[in-house]
Amino acid sequence: MASTRNEPHKAAIYSTALTAFFAIAGIAVVDPILPIIGAEIGATTWQIELLFTAYIAVMAVGMIPAVLATGRFGFKKILIAGVALVGVAATLAAFSSTIGELAVLRGVWGLGNAMFFATAMVLLVALANDREWVVELFETCVGLGFAVGPLIGGLFGGISWRVPFAVCGLFMVAALVVSVTRLRDPATPPAPLRLAEVFTPFRRPAFRALCVITATYNFVFFIVLGYTPVFLGLGVIPLGFVFTAWGIGLAFGILVVGHRLAHRFGAVQTVGFALGGLMVALVGFATSTSTVESVVVLILAGVCMGIANANLTDLALGLGSPDRRVTTGAFNLVRWGFAAPAPVIAGLLHAVSLAAPYWVGATVLLVGVVAFAWKGDAMASVLGERVLFSPRDSAAQEALSRV
Repeated sequence: MASTRNEPHKAAIYSTALTAFFAIAGIAVVDPILPIIGAEIGATTWQIELLFTAYIAVMAVGMIPAVLATGRFGFKKILIAGVALVGVAATLAAFSSTIGELAVLRGVWGLGNAMFFATAMVLLVALANDREWVVELFETCVGLGFAVGPLIGGLFGGISWRVPFAVCGLFMVAALVVSVTRLRDPATPPAPLRLAEVFTPFRRPAFRALCVITATYNFVFFIVLGYTPVFLGLGVIPLGFVFTAWGIGLAFGILVVGHRLAHRFGAVQTVGFALGGLMVALVGFATSTSTVESVVVLILAGVCMGIANANLTDLALGLGSPDRRVTTGAFNLVRWGFAAPAPVIAGLLHAVSLAAPYWVGATVLLVGVVAFAWKGDAMASVLGERVLFSPRDSAAQEALSRV
């Protein structure tokens, strides 16, 4: 993962990536404790899924003001404020007594993470000489966060569902210390932004096509992440280990497979591979006849998700506005906005049948597959790639190094 180029700001880059790890671990910590929260508080399936939906919805909406605020306050101050807000929300969640209180605090948590995610990637790209390396570093920390978060939730959730939230609070204190002492703004401060500028990337047809694909993909991502703990019906500690395995698969797809496939076939075509694999996984969930089979499908889904995550962010930066803040804000609005309803929808569909959320997820993802088949060539042409399955695409490799 080491960069082959000179990176004068490595300390700040690694510190930002470490903070991303802590932030993502805080999202995933909820997975194994969802069933026990519902049992102890007396919440229904769709109500406990609010802990995901409230978080994601506020995060999506909060991206825009967070991006605009960077033009006035700079990246570092917004990022630090977001980390602090997450720490407060996570700590207070440990003392909540109702599902409503938890949902509100998860919303506050989402606002804090919006402030972080609206700035972290832009800050990393601004500080680094090697963009591909720094995107890979960020996405790897995201994958590792998704792996470690469930492990924390499972192990500490065996004591009480409150303990993982408290541990997340401690994580964010550590992240706050790292942010204050190690992060730095780029030498050139960000220019002020107007609200209308954030939506300019949507004028680009290739970016719009990518957003349709990403919207359907992220909807499915949170069907899997939010509903599968209920679907598996395991205890809190086994769930922690199962979702740790999923997170390891996610990290493997990002770090080991995703960019290698992109160099060989092009990033656009690689995303197409991932969508196909994820569709197979959804059908596998819906038709699964045993817990072991479902766990194997979950891990394979994690690998496909990692491959997608490794390339979607890079594609957005290549197809969007030259101003990375604008592209990040617009892309994350779509990415998280369409993910927000997925957990609650899955919770409501749970009453229909155990498999219903996965069939609905597969239907939604089919829209993304159709969009890819229709507009994949247009996206690829912007980047100098090809969509046809072919041997090593040198034009694609050169394009990835330029964008």
